[in-house]
Amino acid sequence: MTTNNAPLPTAGPRHSAELDSAEALRLLGSVSLGRIVFTQHALPTIRPVNHVLDDGDIIIRSHEGSAITSHTRHANGSGVVVAYEADSIDPDTHLGWSVVVTGYARLITDPHELARYQALLHPWVRQTMDYAVRIHPDLVTGIRLTAADETISA
Repeated sequence: MTTNNAPLPTAGPRHSAELDSAEALRLLGSVSLGRIVFTQHALPTIRPVNHVLDDGDIIIRSHEGSAITSHTRHANGSGVVVAYEADSIDPDTHLGWSVVVTGYARLITDPHELARYQALLHPWVRQTMDYAVRIHPDLVTGIRLTAADETISA
């Protein structure tokens, strides 16, 4: 492995501004990749997944044997608590945004709904994804990173 010893450019100071929940969900819906956070064997687990935002809920696809499929299948009526994070931050300028949603995940069992999401959301991996999980946001937070000398418009 080679290491590039060239100095990294500095991006300068940043300002962090909180996003309201509507803007945070709008931004989350503008990207297709996120990370689902859940517990496995009492420890936090994170998986990258692609998603769609549908009527304010985050929908992801999963497969038989996946931890999130198993957890949601065996959950009580309210589902399992998860966090979902998505962002778009430029690695060079360090400008962008990050959104975290906390809520309950439930396995989608209605065949018509499942078929609809199978048509809307195509997995990035070559694997059979026969399941879909709905995450209903209860808490939505987000930040926007701007250059410290930029004016923030709310």
